[in-house]
Amino acid sequence: MKPGNTGLVRIVKAAGYSVQGLKAAWQHEAAIRQEIILLVVLTTISFFLPVTFIEHILLVASLFLVVIVELLNSAIEAVVDRIGSEIHELSGRAKDIGSAAVFISLLLAGGIWLAIILKLFW
Repeated sequence: MKPGNTGLVRIVKAAGYSVQGLKAAWQHEAAIRQEIILLVVLTTISFFLPVTFIEHILLVASLFLVVIVELLNSAIEAVVDRIGSEIHELSGRAKDIGSAAVFISLLLAGGIWLAIILKLFW
């Protein structure tokens, strides 16, 4: 964005860049597609569960967190790949740490879903 963009113009342009980013992630990242499909399916299921409002928010928010972390991981991977294709310890470390962040967010979401589902049936 140009430095002179302020107010509504800046917000509209930023939203456009965000949409471009989501389109690029959907097009180029299988993990994003899988996690967004999971988000849609599980969010739909969550509406049919007899849970409190806060539990519902936790269920859905945990899924959004997975997608957010995956988007950040994909951005890290794209930057590392852009820098060069040669194998470098720091490049591998950056990609591994991003992957670990996704894994932790998946564990968190799975734990939240498991705890709430177990509470319903136990």
